[in-house]
Amino acid sequence: MILITTVREGESIDKALKKCKKKFDKTRVLKEFRERQQYIKRSECRRNEILRAKYRERIKSKKEE
Repeated sequence: MILITTVREGESIDKALKKCKKKFDKTRVLKEFRERQQYIKRSECRRNEILRAKYRERIKSKKEE
C-alpha cells in the first residue's frame, strides 16, 4: 500500500508529517497488523462482539433514563 501525501508550497514539514500520520491512521494498517500478531478463534471473536454490543446497549439505556 502506498500513501501519497501532497505538500503545498510553503507548507511546513511538521504539517506534512501530521497529514501523513493522519492518513496512515485512517487506513488502519497498524491496527490490522497488531490484530494479526495473535490468532483469535472465530467463536472468541464473536463472543467479544456480543459483549461489546451488550455494553453499548447498557450505556445507551442509562443515558435515556
